[in-house]
Amino acid sequence: MKIAVLRERKAGEARVAATPDTVKKFVALGCQVAIESGAGKASAISDEQYAAAGATIDTDPCKDAGLLLAVNAPEKDVMMQLPEGMILAGMLNPHAGADQLAAFNLKKLTSFSLELLPRISRAQSMDVLSSQSNLAGYRAVIEAVSAFGKVVPMMMTAAGTVAPAKALILGAGVAGLQAIATARRLGAVVLAFDVRTAAKEQVESLGAKFVEVPSEEKGDAAGGYAREMSDDYKKKQSQLIHDTLKKMDLVISTALIPGRPAPVLITEDMVKDMKPGSVIVDLAAASGGNCPLTKPDKIIEKHGVTLIGYTNLPARAGVDASQLYARNLLSFVTTLLLAKDGKANVQWDDELIKGTLLTRDGATVHPQFKGA
Repeated sequence: MKIAVLRERKAGEARVAATPDTVKKFVALGCQVAIESGAGKASAISDEQYAAAGATIDTDPCKDAGLLLAVNAPEKDVMMQLPEGMILAGMLNPHAGADQLAAFNLKKLTSFSLELLPRISRAQSMDVLSSQSNLAGYRAVIEAVSAFGKVVPMMMTAAGTVAPAKALILGAGVAGLQAIATARRLGAVVLAFDVRTAAKEQVESLGAKFVEVPSEEKGDAAGGYAREMSDDYKKKQSQLIHDTLKKMDLVISTALIPGRPAPVLITEDMVKDMKPGSVIVDLAAASGGNCPLTKPDKIIEKHGVTLIGYTNLPARAGVDASQLYARNLLSFVTTLLLAKDGKANVQWDDELIKGTLLTRDGATVHPQFKGA
């Protein structure tokens, strides 16, 4: 198997799909690895480091390649140059629309979208959403603090005491929990909200206060996900968030629903009632935002509040994001796509393959996207 890795073309993308460490492991299996020159530059990886690990540096790494490892789905101009029938693995954003799926099928790509990976225990080493969300949660706090005009921890000086900043984390998933931990490490007083009652213990274990809607309704669904709540619950939730936001300095909002617009948690009226100088980082900006005022990939100020809408926070920690992502891909490929001698050996009956397989032999095969 010849494995290709291209330089990512998406604006603002600093990650790469392979590192010298993962290249060594592929080469040890007997694979050839071809890297496009400059592919790792934004992640502080030089062509020389890849070459030392056993890779070939090439201007056309996809020539005769059987597998392309990617962070994002290839851009249209790149797609047209891919060999017909090759395997593609990455975060392919399958909700992007029918045109992208049509492009995959035109080239008869066997494509695996790792965002669709079933959340089961043996898939943890391949879980790209968890590894990248961890960094997104961390980076969100760093961005918020950078835009905040005051210090975060409590400081006692001869001139007086500076009160600690108060932070609210909306959503206690992977990104939210990392945001809680990071804000706590920086000295903030942290509150967190989640509709799932199971999140309460995790939030409190990190030293944050769990903000709870006074209701008997539970938001826990199968697989650790949240379920849709009733209108009565949503009304109480909205009032609770509104009241809490008035006292906050930093807000990190993480609520996302795959393939659907992000739920609105912070209305314009709520923003108007926030303290001047406070900051909101909206991790759902790419899906419409948890606050409708958020502008994707922009920092704006409304009603005295700074709103940050970066859509690719993991890329703002590109060095570590690449290391983690490349290990996720290595685990997926070596476990499910390759035999021990480095030849292609896709485990077609495995539930992880069935869960991530998007297109094959010129057709969209994933049940969720067949109609696209």
